[in-house]
Amino acid sequence: MRDDLVVAGIDLSGVVARLAAAAPAADAAASFPREGVRAVHEAGLLEWAVAARYGGRELPLGDLARLAAGLGRGDPSVALISLMTLFAHRQQAIGNFWPDTLYRRVLAEGGRGPVLLNAARGEPELGSPARGGLPRTRARRTGRGWSISGTKRFVTGCEGLSYILVWASTDETPQRVGTFVVPGGAPGIRIVENWRSLGLRASGSHDVVFDEVEIDRDDVIGLTPADIAGQDNRAHAAITLVVTALYLGVAEAAREAFLAFAEDRVSANLGYPLARTERFIALAGEIDLLVSGARQIILGALDHAADTPDTLLRARLLAGRQIKQAVQLAVGALGNPGLSRDTALERHFRDVQSVLVHAPQEDTVIALLGRGAFAAVTDTSRPDRLPAA
Repeated sequence: MRDDLVVAGIDLSGVVARLAAAAPAADAAASFPREGVRAVHEAGLLEWAVAARYGGRELPLGDLARLAAGLGRGDPSVALISLMTLFAHRQQAIGNFWPDTLYRRVLAEGGRGPVLLNAARGEPELGSPARGGLPRTRARRTGRGWSISGTKRFVTGCEGLSYILVWASTDETPQRVGTFVVPGGAPGIRIVENWRSLGLRASGSHDVVFDEVEIDRDDVIGLTPADIAGQDNRAHAAITLVVTALYLGVAEAAREAFLAFAEDRVSANLGYPLARTERFIALAGEIDLLVSGARQIILGALDHAADTPDTLLRARLLAGRQIKQAVQLAVGALGNPGLSRDTALERHFRDVQSVLVHAPQEDTVIALLGRGAFAAVTDTSRPDRLPAA
């Protein structure tokens, strides 16, 4: 039993092995990872963030990150799809935002198969909500409840979602903004299969079009006035750090692939494995320093500073940069074999490129930290000295 694959007292090694076995085929076909999702569901992992008051484990953030790293080691696409569901459950655990009847219905459906949830927020015109703005997607009042129309981008796992949590603006005066709970199979939903990313090919983060999709009046979360509905990037710092942990798992898998190659490869002119050469010993040490250091950064921040957003934002960038550097180092050391589709390292290299792509993006975080640094030493009576956010 590996200690880093034991989360909340549960050994994940069997689940991770199932994910790793199915991942290459799903990646090659860029197809929805049904086998991996099935494995996660059968292990009960999709409900690990459900609140204790609903009979769930209500895992703390540090353990969610450990879970993310384990799943990411097997298949980061499955890890990302799973995290979106876990985050939705965590939102209910900490804030009780869902209508209770609706949420209990969602939990009950989990007994019949995987119930996948994801928030659909990005839009073609808006881009990422992390950069400001309100959704163009509209929720129109009807006799039954609401009719949803609009287009959402990068809806991870959309082909298998049980419910899509659609961020939309109402047609009311004054306007409100909220999250509308739309069944994944509702009439009027169309998936535009345009996810052609370098990595996480099996995540199926396609565009989704909603054309007058009808939902009940009460199937909505957190309606607020439009003038206070912007995204608070600091408030999401812990969640984005947990997402970074899934890429830690990718880097750990890449480290294992590098070490296995070095152990197995016997150069004709040496007569012994590359793992016995000083160069590869030093490379293994550098990679371990970066990967293990990233694990310490992520878990240390979440375990001990989960209520300090700027600490979490710094941890995300530091760990993310180390994760990318470690995998780049492994691929560069192997040369052509590292970029061959015959090795797992090539897939890990592609997948890890997305580590700092998730909102808020790297430049947004750097700007937040920079403004905070200036604010700490700037006379508060001279706010004009700071550039506008």
